[in-house]
Amino acid sequence: MKICYSTLTLYFIGSLSLFAQTKLLTIQDAVLKGRSALAPKRLQNINTIPGSAQFYYVEGSTLKMGENANGKTTDALTLTNLNSALKANKQDTLGTWPFLSFTNAQTLTFSNGKADCTYDLKSKLLSIKAPVKALENENAEKSPDGKYIAFTRDNNLVVATLDDSETPITKDGSYTLVYGKSVHRDEFGISKGTFWSPKSNYLAFYRMDQSDVSDYPVIDWSKYPAQNKNIKYPMAGNKSHYVTLGVYDAAAKTTVYIKTEGPKDQYLTNIAWSPDEKFIYIAIVNREQNSYKLNEYDRASGNFVRTLLEEQDKKYTEPLNEMVFVKNNPTQFIWQSRKDGFNHLYLYHINGQLIRQLTKGNWEVKAQNGFDAKGERFFFHANEQSPVNQDFYTVQLKTGEVKRLTYGNGFHTAMVNDNGDYFIDNYSNVNVPREYNIIHTNSKKAVNIFKADNPIKDYKLGAWKLFTIKNKEGLDLYARLFKPTDFDSTKKYPVLVYLYNGPHSQMVTNTWMAGGELWYQYMAQKGFIVFTVDGRGTSYRGKEFEQATFRQLGQKEMEDQLAGVEYLKTLSYVDANRIGVHGWSFGGFMTTSLMTHYPGVYKVAAAGGPVIDWSYYEIMYTERYMDTPLENKEGYDKTNLLNRVDKLKGRLLMIHGAQDDVVVWQHSILYAKKAVDKGVQIDYYMYPGHFHNVLGKDRAHLMEKICNYFIEHL
Repeated sequence: MKICYSTLTLYFIGSLSLFAQTKLLTIQDAVLKGRSALAPKRLQNINTIPGSAQFYYVEGSTLKMGENANGKTTDALTLTNLNSALKANKQDTLGTWPFLSFTNAQTLTFSNGKADCTYDLKSKLLSIKAPVKALENENAEKSPDGKYIAFTRDNNLVVATLDDSETPITKDGSYTLVYGKSVHRDEFGISKGTFWSPKSNYLAFYRMDQSDVSDYPVIDWSKYPAQNKNIKYPMAGNKSHYVTLGVYDAAAKTTVYIKTEGPKDQYLTNIAWSPDEKFIYIAIVNREQNSYKLNEYDRASGNFVRTLLEEQDKKYTEPLNEMVFVKNNPTQFIWQSRKDGFNHLYLYHINGQLIRQLTKGNWEVKAQNGFDAKGERFFFHANEQSPVNQDFYTVQLKTGEVKRLTYGNGFHTAMVNDNGDYFIDNYSNVNVPREYNIIHTNSKKAVNIFKADNPIKDYKLGAWKLFTIKNKEGLDLYARLFKPTDFDSTKKYPVLVYLYNGPHSQMVTNTWMAGGELWYQYMAQKGFIVFTVDGRGTSYRGKEFEQATFRQLGQKEMEDQLAGVEYLKTLSYVDANRIGVHGWSFGGFMTTSLMTHYPGVYKVAAAGGPVIDWSYYEIMYTERYMDTPLENKEGYDKTNLLNRVDKLKGRLLMIHGAQDDVVVWQHSILYAKKAVDKGVQIDYYMYPGHFHNVLGKDRAHLMEKICNYFIEHL
């Protein structure tokens, strides 16, 4: 196999600065401090101030306010002074700054955990609002005007007012019938179950009937004796839950259900309201996920009005973002679609007529960020410069003219002010830990307000780089590599390949350390090369790149991972007989797949929370990429790792959370049993009390176990 490689030379870390570094990381430092004390410093609470030309952030014990035009800041308030005001009002004081927000340049709002507080920076007066108990309930959501709180209690939907008077919206909620919660296993961009109308007069909410979904046991091992708690888990090819959308009238205290005709197991996604609250919009995806319609419904009657647009795809289609009405123009809206092969913005008339495609090209819009004050420009993030970069853009709705607002090769995350004339740019690249700039959207004049120090400058580090390799089809794949500390090109080193390579992922980015974790440097100190490549199936490379894995998850991905191995073998300092692989979740599936489809390539592996048989995974995700087990028996058989246990060569450590309700524990249990049946030895460990991810202080234990496994056997 002929492999071509290219290196992005801008992405090398300089090696001259490494000589002064002497400190060594412990695994506890690398894991528990990797996102805090040893991560590039962030400005806390940073944001723009509504109705002003100012911004704010917290530095240490001081709240600072700055001018957008020049970036100059002044000290606005200290935590000591704020605590004095709280104490004078007989309120609990604060150990650290809470989340802050401004209603204007003079008025600051926050919570001390027991009460909502408003502080006037000019008069230095503190106002206390009685705590609203309703906000303590499950998935509580305030209405836009702040007068109502919707929440779920005992699977029923309740609406409360600020004086904590409650109105039950439903009364028949149960284990099988759930109101106001997220549905469809949080696919299609769904993250909640209630949707207030713009003027707070109405509440749309999900109703989920799970009566046909099989029970699945999750054992709580901490109880005596152990206790079972059933969950509803819809596995691929089986019966699903059925979702409808209700609309509650807060004044009349009545509920109407939207009449979404079609199969019961279709998906109701991307809920949106019209600005005048007369209509509600739903993107309805068929269970096959190869078609969707964006439908308009009458709020008062629940009746279907019209279909604004529809889309089909030979493989699958996946709407992830609700429609956005143009500011000051309710006759137009913006919709995101991948119908031309890449995710782009489209401007539509409310009658469903396409006005124009706003963005186009072999790159993807990644996030939408709102309008300027007049509604003439729309802001968004995209990777037009490079698949591993992210910049901030604006598009003129009337002309479709697109302008890049950020500069500097790397990754930009922006917060634009409500007027649309300034934004805060949080910037990083492979060699820049983090910096913040205030940028004018027209002149692009930038003022730097903060540059983070290298948080690991005193530690002994391995050099890293970000680069591309070619797969066997000639496609560029983005990769990163960390060299061992005290690297000697005349020596041979073991390699740890860390991967995920599944949908909705991108591990290699032009951010600090190329998106790497600090435990990579711990392994570099132990003499390892750490390598990652994002192959086909991952995000932000266009539809064809992602959909190459359709109906055969793992197969094309393994081809691309092997292209990474071929690259590693060209390096004189790589010991090709000592290559290991580790991944979690989809990465655990990939790890186990590589060990058994290509035995002998990798000597040692650690697979965490792995999918073993896709027929045991959830409907919404699995059927999108694999169809049903009945429709794609060959694909399910080919990817079923139970069929390949006897092909395992080398050492495999398998790990699972005992309460995993995403990739259920049964996956690795079945694999362990099949290993016994086949006389194959594997190593196995589970984490009681943990769900799909091992978090908190136990994560250091997890990573120590994994790292030690490779240190001992590789």
